[in-house]
Amino acid sequence: MRRRTAALALGTAATMVLTGCSSMSGSAADGTVTLNMVESLTNPARTDLIKGLIADFQKQNPKIKVNLISPPTEQADQKIQQMLQSGSGVDTLEVRDTTVGPWSNNGWIYDMKKDLTGWKGWEAMTENAVKASQDAKGRTYFVPYGFYGLSVFYRTDLIKEAGFSKPPATWDDLLEQASAIHDPGKRKYGYAFRGGANAQGNATAIIEAYVADEIDAADGFKLKSGKTIFSAPEALDAMQTYLKLFKEASPKSSVSWGYPEMVEGFSNGSTAFLLQDPEVIATVSESKSIKKDQWSTAPLVAGPSGKTVQPLATAGWGVAKGSKHKKEAVKLVEFLSEGEASTDFTKTNSLVPILKSAADDPFYKTGPWSSYVTMTENPDTYLNVSQPRGVAWWAEWQQRADADIQKMVLGKTTPKELLAGWDTYWTEKRQQEN
Repeated sequence: MRRRTAALALGTAATMVLTGCSSMSGSAADGTVTLNMVESLTNPARTDLIKGLIADFQKQNPKIKVNLISPPTEQADQKIQQMLQSGSGVDTLEVRDTTVGPWSNNGWIYDMKKDLTGWKGWEAMTENAVKASQDAKGRTYFVPYGFYGLSVFYRTDLIKEAGFSKPPATWDDLLEQASAIHDPGKRKYGYAFRGGANAQGNATAIIEAYVADEIDAADGFKLKSGKTIFSAPEALDAMQTYLKLFKEASPKSSVSWGYPEMVEGFSNGSTAFLLQDPEVIATVSESKSIKKDQWSTAPLVAGPSGKTVQPLATAGWGVAKGSKHKKEAVKLVEFLSEGEASTDFTKTNSLVPILKSAADDPFYKTGPWSSYVTMTENPDTYLNVSQPRGVAWWAEWQQRADADIQKMVLGKTTPKELLAGWDTYWTEKRQQEN
C-alpha cells in the first residue's frame, strides 16, 4: 500500500529546514488558543476536506484556532519528526502505525489515555478501532481515523471471457484465473504484481493466509507456537505460489512496480487483478479506460484452509508531547474522530470506517465496498490480525524485505533462502527486544 511506504529518516531530519509553518501555536490576549496541526499523507483534495472539518471545529470552539500544515507527502514524516524533535511548533498531528513506534519510543508524542477516559466517542467505535487506539501497554498515542484493508479488484468481463463464473476465492484460484487471462502478445496481463516499494506487504499477506490456522492474532508475524510465520512449511508453499503469480501471470515490468504503477496497471485496463486498499475504489471509479460494469472487488483471497488474514493498516490523529495546549489538541482529536467529521473523512478518503454506524450505511453495503462488509461480517474466515508495524525497526524491515523480494523475482535467491533469512531476522530482533 502506498500508505505504508514512507520510510523514516531517523537522525537526519534535524538538519532539514521546515517550511510552511509560519504561524506558531500559542495563546492570544483574549484567551484564544492557536493549534498547529500537521498532516502527512497530503494531497489537495484531502487537505481541502481537512480544512473544512477544521472550520466546523472552530465554529463550535471559537476560542480555538487551528493552523493546518500540509508538507508534501514524500517529505512529511521527516518534517514532522524535525518539529517533534524541536519540542515546539506542532500540537495535533497525523500518526501512522509505521511512525508511532519510533516517535513514542523517543518520547515525542503524548499518551492521551487519561484525557480520553469517559469520552463518549469510544461507544460509537468498532472493536477494531478501539483496539487499534491502544498499544501493548494500553497507551493511546493516536485515535485511528480509518483502516486500509486489502481486497481483490477484478475485471468482471475478463474473468467471464476466460470461462470463470465468479472471482477467485483462494490464492490458487487467483493464480489459475490470472494465468488463463494473461496474454502479453495482446498486452493483456493477469495480475498487477508488486515488486517495487512495499513489495513485502503483499508477500506477507499470502504467507499469513497460508498459516491462518496457526497465526497469533496479536502479532501477525508469529505463530501460536512462538516461532515466526516465515519458519512454517506453509510459508514456502505460499512464496512458491507467489513467485508463479509473477512468472506466469504478471507483466515483466512489474518487478519494479510500486503503488502508482500497479494501480495504473489496473485502472488503465491492462491487468485483470489487483490487490489493494479501498482508497483505490475512488481512483478506478474515475478511470476512462474501464467502465463501471467491467470491474468490482471481492474479499481477500484465502489460503488452503479456506481462511485468510486481513492485516489492517491504520493511521489517526495524535498530540505532540511538546504541545503547550494538550487539552485543546485532544479536543480536536475527539472532534475529528466522531460523528459527521469521521464519516466525511472516511468516505472521501475511501477508508474502512471506525464507526459502528457504517454497517447500516448504504454507501458501504453496495458496489465495490460490499466486499469489505462481507469480510467484516465473517471474522472466522477473514481473520483480523495485528502486524507488528509499531516496532522500532519496521522501516528497516521494509527496505530489507523489498530488496529480498526483488532478488527472488529476478532469480538471485530462492523462496526457501528468502524465508530462512526473514525467519532469522525476526527471531534475532525479538530476542534483542526481550
